[in-house]
Amino acid sequence: MNSESAVLLGQFLRSPAATGAVAPSSRRLSRAVCAPVPEGGEPVVVELGPGTGPFTAEIRRRLAGRGRHLAVEINPLLAGRLSARHPEVDLVVGSAADLPALLAERGLAAADVIVSGLPWAAFSAGHQAALLRAAVGALAPGGAFTTFSYVHARALPAALRFRRALTASFEEVVAGRTVWRNLPPAFVYHARRPRADAALR
Repeated sequence: MNSESAVLLGQFLRSPAATGAVAPSSRRLSRAVCAPVPEGGEPVVVELGPGTGPFTAEIRRRLAGRGRHLAVEINPLLAGRLSARHPEVDLVVGSAADLPALLAERGLAAADVIVSGLPWAAFSAGHQAALLRAAVGALAPGGAFTTFSYVHARALPAALRFRRALTASFEEVVAGRTVWRNLPPAFVYHARRPRADAALR
C-alpha cells in the first residue's frame, strides 16, 4: 500500500461519511470524470473534495497551465498534502456549500466545469440538497458537472435520491460505462445545462 492509499484509508476509518473512499481513484476513473475539462481556452474549473488528488492531477494535465483551478477540500490533512503537491491550485479548506461565495471572492462569475469527488451517497438528504444547490448555483448556463458513484452503492436509497436530484437539477444527465479498474468499481455521471430554477429549490 502506497502512502496516499494509507492516508486515505486512515481518514476513512476516522470519518467514513466525510471521506467516503477507502482508496484513491484510479487513473482510468480520473480520466472519465475529468473528460469535460476543455483542452483549449481559459476555463474556470472547480474541484470538490479532491482528497489525495487523482482528479487534481488529471485536471492539471488537461489544463496545461491555462484557466483557473479552484479546489475545495473540507479535510485539513488531505488539503495540506494536496497543496504541497500542487501549489499552483487555488485550494480552499472549507465546505463545497460555500462555492458561489468562494467564486465571487475571486471575481469569478461562474464555473465552466465542476468535477466532484464528494461521497454523495454518504450524505443526508439535506446535506445532499445544499451541496448540489451550491454547485448548480455556481455553474455557467452551459456548464458541465461530473461526479461518480460506486457500483455496489448505486441501489442504496441515498444514491437513488442523488440520481433523482441530479435529474431535477440538470437538463441532461448521462451515466457512463462502469470503470472496473477502480477500487471499488465505479461509474461516472455527466450532467450538463443546469436548470434555471434548480439553485432556488
